[in-house]
Amino acid sequence: MSVIEEGAKKSGVLWLSLDRPRLAWHTWHDGAIYVVTGGGEQSLPGLTEADRVEVTLRSKDNGGRLVSFVASVEVVDQAEAAEAVAALAKERLNAVDGAGLTERWAARSHVVRLTPPGPVP
Repeated sequence: MSVIEEGAKKSGVLWLSLDRPRLAWHTWHDGAIYVVTGGGEQSLPGLTEADRVEVTLRSKDNGGRLVSFVASVEVVDQAEAAEAVAALAKERLNAVDGAGLTERWAARSHVVRLTPPGPVP
């Protein structure tokens, strides 16, 4: 398991370098980090238009920087990425509309896949 995967699995939040550093909750699924933005969810301005973004994972134990990396950004088709969307929905705490959460996301939000760089040969 890579330090990126381990850090993403252990912590429910990360930092994204956008217009300013933005804290975001996420989930790790199938080799990538998934976040949701817009439609009443966390505001991550500029993420859906970006090709790449710097991601910082911090230690859950002491809050220190664990790793930073540049991830590729892709807005996913939520119907095609249903497993990832379901995994992300499970991480959504205190949702007012838990039963209709994924339907609201499909109508008003963007789910974004952040893919870390591959292993260096």
